Amino acid sequence: MNNQYKKGLRFQKYEEEYKSPFDKLFDIFKELITHTSGDFDEAFDWLKQLDVEYKLTTPEYTLDDFLEDLKKKGYIREEISDSDGKGDLKITAKTEQVIRQNALEQIFGKLKKSRSGNHKTKAIGQGDEHTGELRNYHFGDALDRISMTESIKNAQINNGIGSFSLTENDLVVEETNYKAQMSTVLMIDISHSMILYGEDRITPAKKVAMALIELIKTRYPKDTIDILVFGNDAWPISVKELPYLKVGPYHTNTVAGLQLAMDLLRRKRNTNKQIFMITDGKPSCLRLSDGTYYKNSNGLDNYIVEKCYNMASQARKLHIPITTFMIAQDPYLMRFIEHFTKANQGKAFYTGLKGLGEMIFEDYEQNRKKRIRGL
Repeated sequence: MNNQYKKGLRFQKYEEEYKSPFDKLFDIFKELITHTSGDFDEAFDWLKQLDVEYKLTTPEYTLDDFLEDLKKKGYIREEISDSDGKGDLKITAKTEQVIRQNALEQIFGKLKKSRSGNHKTKAIGQGDEHTGELRNYHFGDALDRISMTESIKNAQINNGIGSFSLTENDLVVEETNYKAQMSTVLMIDISHSMILYGEDRITPAKKVAMALIELIKTRYPKDTIDILVFGNDAWPISVKELPYLKVGPYHTNTVAGLQLAMDLLRRKRNTNKQIFMITDGKPSCLRLSDGTYYKNSNGLDNYIVEKCYNMASQARKLHIPITTFMIAQDPYLMRFIEHFTKANQGKAFYTGLKGLGEMIFEDYEQNRKKRIRGL
């Protein structure tokens, strides 16, 4: 057989990327600190148990060495308690950022930071994204948009090189596109059901929030995202608070969450606005005008449900689509979400925890494109 027919695929032995003992342990530690809502002592206890079972360390690099490296690298700090004067180890802002980056890599893949990092529209005008297309200068065009190279070339063609002169008729400007911006509010259900039935639902929700924030900060810095949580009431939380987020002994006040989300979005100047809601339970609570709570966990309460529908309709009138990610598939809850979604003309996904992050990312991207095309 001729050599030309012997060509084919050539395989090389797979070599795993080298990781130092610290990096290997740190990967596990980041997961544990997320699951324990930022409790260092609990996370480190889990790490000790895993070390006993899976032999994560060696005599050359022990957990004590790992702890010292965490301190030296600035991932943990010691806080002295006022009550007993003892020091407690806490994670630092550096660790909080690393956790967000880790969530982004896990859920959305390793995304490269784009140069412009913003949304392009098809509307041409006095924007800030160059298109490469040229047109004649019009009175009122900004001077910094004049293409001097092309304008001088026109002057040479029109007036000759010997008697060079540059007139208004020679000037051309480069077209630009507007960069659309998106404002998003992510609502996270922290009612007690988010940890019921032996399933941890709050940790995946936290990871999604951290990843989405890191995505927007690195890839779409002109977008805005606000995070709010809702139980008996609703309140905004900062990026810093996310790793420490826990569920509470709460009912589910979906109306309060939607009210706060729309209040936050009303303050944004962006044209494109949206709400993402992650929930696993039925609405079961309302705050009344006198400050008391109306609660009913038995089935779907018509009074509460109608308030939810009204909020969905209000958001539609404000051109704010609501995308609901329902971590439950009970038929009667699915019917409620269908009616809720219809009232808002939004979207709903009935999903488990697996793939939740990828689903939210894809919908975020699709919503941007859809809203931008509609400008």
